[in-house]
Amino acid sequence: MSAGGLIRSTAVVSAMTLLSRILGFVRDMVLARAFGAGLALDAFFVAFKIPNLLRRLFGEGAFSLAFVPVLSEYREHEGADATRELVDRVSGTLALILVGVSLVGVVAAPLLVTLFAPGFLDEPGKFGLTGAMLRVTFPYILFISLVAFAGSILNTWGRFAIPAFAPVLLNLVLIAAALWAAPLFEQPVMALAWAVFLGGLAQLAFMLPGLARLGLLPRPRWGWRHPGVQKILRLMGPAVVGSSVAQINLLFDTLIASFLVTGSVSWLYFADRMVEFPLGVFGIALSTVILPSLSGRHAAEDPEGFRIILDRALRWVMLLGIPATLGLGLLAGPIITTLFQYGEFTPHQAEMSALALAAYVAGLPAFILVKVLVPGFYARQDARTPVRIAIRAMLSNMVLNIAFVVPMVMMEYRAPHVGLAVATACSAWLNAGLLYRTLRREGVYAPLPGWRPIWLRILAAAGAMTALLLWLPAPLSEWFGWGARARIEALLLAVGGGAVVYLGLLQLLGQRLDLLWRRPEVPPPSGDG
Repeated sequence: MSAGGLIRSTAVVSAMTLLSRILGFVRDMVLARAFGAGLALDAFFVAFKIPNLLRRLFGEGAFSLAFVPVLSEYREHEGADATRELVDRVSGTLALILVGVSLVGVVAAPLLVTLFAPGFLDEPGKFGLTGAMLRVTFPYILFISLVAFAGSILNTWGRFAIPAFAPVLLNLVLIAAALWAAPLFEQPVMALAWAVFLGGLAQLAFMLPGLARLGLLPRPRWGWRHPGVQKILRLMGPAVVGSSVAQINLLFDTLIASFLVTGSVSWLYFADRMVEFPLGVFGIALSTVILPSLSGRHAAEDPEGFRIILDRALRWVMLLGIPATLGLGLLAGPIITTLFQYGEFTPHQAEMSALALAAYVAGLPAFILVKVLVPGFYARQDARTPVRIAIRAMLSNMVLNIAFVVPMVMMEYRAPHVGLAVATACSAWLNAGLLYRTLRREGVYAPLPGWRPIWLRILAAAGAMTALLLWLPAPLSEWFGWGARARIEALLLAVGGGAVVYLGLLQLLGQRLDLLWRRPEVPPPSGDG
């Protein structure tokens, strides 16, 4: 893929993801206003988090990372007929396995709630409600994994818009359920569970016409012994862990948070949603685009092209990830208050969510780096290395969770859930650091010339933006007394002012964005330029 093509593709995915994230904010604002951060939303978030975690592990995570390189290899070397057969065999095998998993999940819902949120056992009402919703939401893993299968095919053929737009449908269905369907249920929050089920089905139906236009609408056939399916399965096993450390860490956070004061699960959820915004709009979008590109460069035996694509992606991570981290951290309170602190969502709940956000956001650059670095392994069909690194990161997260939270609880600190967010951020940095070091050590990646001046410009611009955001916003206590319009105006002023200062100073310092993508005229050196 050319530099311009990579920019355009990333922009398309980012635009569609931005639309989805904005609707996600609207959805969360509706949920916060309608239900507050209490028992009902705690139960729903756990019932949704379990199939959503499996989706990220097996659907968007492990499956996509394993399927795209094999599909690219078949497309490059095996021809159209063999590629279509691979699609048919993979679709049939995947669908049958997922049907079985879904049936087990529906039957074993109470056991899964016990496993993932054992603290709910002390509150029978919350435990029962969570189990009832999980029986409805669990089949989401079937629909959304097939969506990931279809999206992987479309992405490999350079059709990025349709898969990136699909999550918009889930947000629309959830918003409609909260506003209009909830009053029709004896337990209003059950409407959200059915919305998850219908949203997954709607996304799958939306993907099928795109496959038909490519001539790749699958005719599902069982293919366990097909060599391509076997290769995908071999890659998927390690990828389950290697691609999803952040999600496993968040689930472990939920497990511990279930023992803390009611509301802790929701506070962590709203904070995580804010971090997911830049991660999805930029990090996941960039990862989605570079995986087929890296896989294609590897299949074509072009290590220089592989290295150039990875270097370009890393420059964009730093250029946009650092100001996003500083902005979210410095404006955590105003952002949470402006978006969610209405109706049943109290100022105390907003303050607790903001504390969690400020802790989570310290790991944002690492979360994005992992999304960009992991494809550098899977595009080369190396699943073992990121798994070893992921296991170390997960173990560190578990240890840090206990190390931070237990002392906070013993000292009766008012916000022990913050310790969970800090531990997750620390483990993300360990994961990203080990991935980067390994790519350097194996000679897969070496920084291209020009990194040092880019770093200096970023640090200077980020410093000026930080000074502005420390001075401009009013104290958080004043935000609680303002109406929605005043909050929005003040937040837009802060965000807009910070963006103008950062980008303006970059421009004054001579940082042209197109230079980040210009192909070097000399071979890349082994040093850092």
